[in-house]
Amino acid sequence: MTAIQWSEGAPIYRQLKERVVAMLLDGLLKPGDPLPSVRQVAAEYQLNPITVSRAYQELADESLVEKRRGLGMYVIEGASEKLLASERERFLREEWPLVLERIQRLGLSPDELLRMNAKGGTR
Repeated sequence: MTAIQWSEGAPIYRQLKERVVAMLLDGLLKPGDPLPSVRQVAAEYQLNPITVSRAYQELADESLVEKRRGLGMYVIEGASEKLLASERERFLREEWPLVLERIQRLGLSPDELLRMNAKGGTR
């Protein structure tokens, strides 16, 4: 894992979980890969091991990782695909309506948005 900046807006266990989710979506963690041990993550980021365990347990509850007795937590086959489908669903349900409302409020057309995307932003 790389350096993490903890924000005050969400519990640390949730931020840690989201970091692992991002690593899965980015392909940095693949099926069969082990997650760093609870002790290792707790020591590296100066966290309570219970905080790390809670993040890992949520990942297990969502069937993204599995605990192998005596070995640790491992990414499950199909975790990335399952995660991508649920994250897309969540985006379309929760975030997209707000983005669309903002686009409409600003009077942006699809052509303008595509042009800006092709240019790589608002340069």
